[in-house]
Amino acid sequence: MKRNLEERLRDGTVIAGEGYLFELERRGYLQAGSFVPEVALDNPEALKQAYRDYMNAGSDVVLAFTYNAHREKMRIIGKEELLEPLNRNAIRLAKEVAKEHPVEEALVAGNISNTNLFDPEDPASKERVRGIFAEMVQWCKEEGVDYVNGETFYYYEEALIALEEITKQGLPAVITFGLMGENILRDGYTVEEACKFLSAKGALVVGMNCFRGPDTMQPYLAKIREHVNGYIAGLPIPYRTSEEHPTFFNLPDGGCSCHLPLETTFPTALDPLYHNRYELATWAKEAKGIGLNYIGLCCGASPAMLRAVAEAVGVETVNSKYSPDMEKHFLFGKDKTLKQHNLDYRLKA
Repeated sequence: MKRNLEERLRDGTVIAGEGYLFELERRGYLQAGSFVPEVALDNPEALKQAYRDYMNAGSDVVLAFTYNAHREKMRIIGKEELLEPLNRNAIRLAKEVAKEHPVEEALVAGNISNTNLFDPEDPASKERVRGIFAEMVQWCKEEGVDYVNGETFYYYEEALIALEEITKQGLPAVITFGLMGENILRDGYTVEEACKFLSAKGALVVGMNCFRGPDTMQPYLAKIREHVNGYIAGLPIPYRTSEEHPTFFNLPDGGCSCHLPLETTFPTALDPLYHNRYELATWAKEAKGIGLNYIGLCCGASPAMLRAVAEAVGVETVNSKYSPDMEKHFLFGKDKTLKQHNLDYRLKA
């Protein structure tokens, strides 16, 4: 039988594959800048393939790609009439792919996120945000998701509104924060106290996602683990952020010789700043070691990176049969049938 999220968390580490936003932009199906997932309507087969690739790389969940598919974003691009069809189709496609898992049907999660509308000094903005979340979570409920993932919040109160609307529909909630460079949420809460409050209010999983790479997220994940008794999530970006540049928004590339359209590498010139899969695997082991239960990667992650993370915490994925094996490589292998003159040449190649 298909286990629910809480059952899987009790049984071990849950792997959550994200990163569709950047991946589908790389594949040519999404516009950088607005970052609205119109692919759910324009190119549904491309979206299904992305879902499939991350699931086969180890994700226990197919996250419906409705990040930024909220009323405010759709207003900005002038396509509010597509709001409900986009949300529903993204979930339906996720459900189709989840059934393909050859071992155990994957979970399907609805997705809501930061609205960029929230203003702690403006009660009207809070009601607009609540309305946005309410309609999206209602569609999630009607389409039969297993839980709702609310993510990338940089205001505690906006995350609380998200949790309240998810709870009203009787669905489990995963709530994660995106921590900006100030190292504190924008309404003054520390990320660890915000997670503690939300866990106490009924969130099944709390933690962090996006904005920060492993090096600048991990210290805060450790603080959350110290303050929260429940399940903890960590989904960093796969970029080399640093203490000087803790997020990818202002991450410089000193070696770039071309003219960038923006002053920073974000979002379309981050390529030289990736962690490799082995560094990400090392982070995953550390994350599991401090007690994280829900582990994955966010914007910029590829399926191969996610597979390395999953394998690092002991998960054999559907596509582990394609994991690197250099045994038969003509220059670097150790198979006895390889030609010695090629092996001798490897240091000169």
